Amino acid sequence: MITSFSLSCTQEVKKDAPQNYYQSEFFKEVQMSMIFKDSKTFVDMKPKISKAKILQFYEEQRHKKDFDLESFVHNYFLMTKSIQKDFITDTTKNMYEHISGMWPVLTRHADKYHPFSSRIPLPEPYVVPGGRFREIYYWDSYFTMQGLLADGQTELAKDMVDNFAFLVDTLGFVPNGNRNYYLSRSQPPFFGLMVHALAKGDSNVLKRYGPYILKEYNYWMKGTDDISSPFKPINAVLTTNNGTLLNRYWDYKNTPREESYREDVELAENLDKNQKEKVYRNIRAAAASGWDFSSRWYQKENDFSSTATIDIAPVDLNCLLFFMEHQIANYFGEQKDTISKRIYLKKALKRNEFIRNNFWNKEAEFFTDYIISEQQCSHKLTMAGVYPLFFRIATKEQAEHVKDRLMQDFLKAGGLVTTLTHTEQQWDAPNGWAPLQYMAVRGLLNYGYRDEAKEIIEKWLSLNERVYANTGKMMEKYNVENLELLSGGGEYETQDGFGWTNGVALSFKKMLDTIPSSIKKR
Repeated sequence: MITSFSLSCTQEVKKDAPQNYYQSEFFKEVQMSMIFKDSKTFVDMKPKISKAKILQFYEEQRHKKDFDLESFVHNYFLMTKSIQKDFITDTTKNMYEHISGMWPVLTRHADKYHPFSSRIPLPEPYVVPGGRFREIYYWDSYFTMQGLLADGQTELAKDMVDNFAFLVDTLGFVPNGNRNYYLSRSQPPFFGLMVHALAKGDSNVLKRYGPYILKEYNYWMKGTDDISSPFKPINAVLTTNNGTLLNRYWDYKNTPREESYREDVELAENLDKNQKEKVYRNIRAAAASGWDFSSRWYQKENDFSSTATIDIAPVDLNCLLFFMEHQIANYFGEQKDTISKRIYLKKALKRNEFIRNNFWNKEAEFFTDYIISEQQCSHKLTMAGVYPLFFRIATKEQAEHVKDRLMQDFLKAGGLVTTLTHTEQQWDAPNGWAPLQYMAVRGLLNYGYRDEAKEIIEKWLSLNERVYANTGKMMEKYNVENLELLSGGGEYETQDGFGWTNGVALSFKKMLDTIPSSIKKR
């Protein structure tokens, strides 16, 4: 799985990402000049020569009267085109046939090493989301895999898992995506769930990937031994009064994101240095959550700059870490290491109890995030509240309340809305997202709510089919409240492709074949 060639490639990519490049005047000037509408365009372009040489030539030429920055960039960088730029939809195919036909379009072969590219090369083929997202993305891939497995593409799904094992082995964690500008953060840790989906009860799969799950877990727990008091986090980890381990989203940098440099600078332009660093850290941590961006992270209503992600122990993240602890315990059980198995089962049990008791908002009768500084539940209701059902942490009574809230407040004409708050952010109303539909449906099925799960699936697929019929495209996100409108909000235009939407659609279609037989008519 891990080759010396691919390992050396990764090391070289890391070496060619010097901080003095992303912090150079050249880089800042290009990103602030609006040569490109989308800040991600520039960081994805391939330099024709080393970055050190480009910086040298820039310093030599920048003060000349005839110097033109845009011409300079195009002279030394190669533009990267959209993944499906030349793809034309076959309108004779239905949506599901279209999705099956998109796998080759969205699949990259094993990467060839490019000495100056920001791409971290991967040793196996992989599926990318599409549009501006030309690299593998961490949590996206779990939902993409559901479609691959439903479509019989098991080998490609295994390749995806092998690539993430490779990243854990070589980097110590899975970055946001396989770009060197993502090396300071991860994303929701779905690797263990990918292994679980691939295994289908085969213990040999867990034996193979167990060491990588453990290594990733250690990344999330980095700093635990240095914590001096409860609710005083270090990096991504904190402890409670009784020693329960909790986690938060985290990024190791406090500077503007390289791929969204201009947007971050403009957001914090009127703040002092310390305030700017705080905003940048919280914005980066929100990007690590995958929910970039949402009022879920705001301290003040309608104030994006009040994003305070690092003061939140998110319910979704802590459910994922609970599963990881349980999975590591099972791995040690397979290794006949009973002592280590008991240690991780204890960690999982304590986290399970804390989630069930302290992430439960009694007033709202729904699971919410936990505010670290206040040591109490958030009042904001979001679709992250379905994770305790997905992982079977919720009691039957809690699950029933969550079900009622979903069907009464979150379910709209086209599926489940992300939050109950309307903002200009893409992870808020009126948008719905495929991964959250999937987590909710699976969670409801875990507690026997088949009618409700089927209703959500049918509304979501109907919306997908409607948009596909009108546009010939699968979208990154959808407006679930007004079916006449496409989704909106966020830092970039709505993308088409689209990996996790494709995966969830195929998975849902397959589920519909099994759910009706056990449904009791209302």
